[in-house]
Amino acid sequence: MRLTPPRRLYILGVILLVALTICSRQFSSRGAPSFLVPLAVAGVAYLLAIREFLSTPSFPKRVILIGLGLAAVWHLLFLRLPPGSDDDIHRYVWDGRVQRLGYNPYILVPSDPALEGVHTPETRTLNNPYLPSPYPPGAELFFRSVTAIHESTFALKAAFVLCAWVIVLVLLDVLRSSQQGKHWVLAYAWHPLLATEVAGSGHIDIVGLLLLLVSIAALGRRWRTVAALAFGLAVAVKLLPIVLLPLYWKRVRARDAVLAALVLATLYIPFLNHGRIPVGSLGTYLHSFRFNDPVFATLERVADPKFVVGLAVLVGLLTAVWLRRNCAAWSSDAFAWPMAASLLCAPVVYPWYLLWLLPFLRSASALPIVIWTVSILPTYYVWHLRTLGRPWLVPGWIMLLEYGSVAMAGAIMWLCRSRRA
Repeated sequence: MRLTPPRRLYILGVILLVALTICSRQFSSRGAPSFLVPLAVAGVAYLLAIREFLSTPSFPKRVILIGLGLAAVWHLLFLRLPPGSDDDIHRYVWDGRVQRLGYNPYILVPSDPALEGVHTPETRTLNNPYLPSPYPPGAELFFRSVTAIHESTFALKAAFVLCAWVIVLVLLDVLRSSQQGKHWVLAYAWHPLLATEVAGSGHIDIVGLLLLLVSIAALGRRWRTVAALAFGLAVAVKLLPIVLLPLYWKRVRARDAVLAALVLATLYIPFLNHGRIPVGSLGTYLHSFRFNDPVFATLERVADPKFVVGLAVLVGLLTAVWLRRNCAAWSSDAFAWPMAASLLCAPVVYPWYLLWLLPFLRSASALPIVIWTVSILPTYYVWHLRTLGRPWLVPGWIMLLEYGSVAMAGAIMWLCRSRRA
């Protein structure tokens, strides 16, 4: 029997389903070999699926629907599981709870003995309890809205999964309007990070990504006010998309940009502390927290951390400027590469930060980023090392594997282009 592209895709989808089902059963042992081995199999299957997407212009509609159905199954498997005991989602519950009780999450320190009665069983295990919240106001208001409906980690995870699947609908609209194959929606929906970090652990990044994609879809339809407002709200959830500002230059009207800035400023008003813009522990996070950061660690040896953080933002902005001039309008690369460049120079690069890149992996020129979203998966081993009493550091061999894979993919692409030239 001849293996046609749809049949090969079905096989890869089944492999992903089996591998991620095994991962879900080992989720409480995240980072252990019993979790990492099936996750690695899922990563390889995903890369093979990307190869099929690149080599086949289009797939039948039924293939896409079946592919989305398979993704829904493994997302549900992860959704039903409790998150890690100190995953960020416990901080989300705390921030939403204290807001509804009339407190300011940018001031309150969860470990304060006077707040013992405010805690619930789910918030007592939140990470870094000696620090106030670092999240921007858009994220804080989302936490408050969801916990007002039901105060639990499951409610937040369900809200995040809902956002992840609304992204599927918005992405299909973007693909239709840009005349790209609709099968590229599976490059987003099939990624293992979406299962582990949205349905499994639950991270606010997916909300910001939804708002960013809504902004891009509105920009393509020339709904400039909606595009500007959605972009401002995305920045209010996580600051990363700020590096995409050059892509909006002269594509939105000045009055729309002013309106978005006013909305962003308004979100800060409920959290003002003696007239100061609230940042909580963001400064401490940028100054002291480090994870999976070879570029930042190298630059930090010769420059102040604040300068290096500013440099990371500048690299993203300059990448966006260059792509704005050299890429076709609405190219997915123009949105992926600036954020990837900025993250590459960041002081902290957790796996879920790469969620921001997933909807934009739709071309051969984005292959180094595709490789990175998979080669970062071995960093979960640090979670296992922590249970053994080891420090919260990514081993050198894992960083070599992660970033060496990206560098090798970039070098191969450069050589291929040089030969063609």
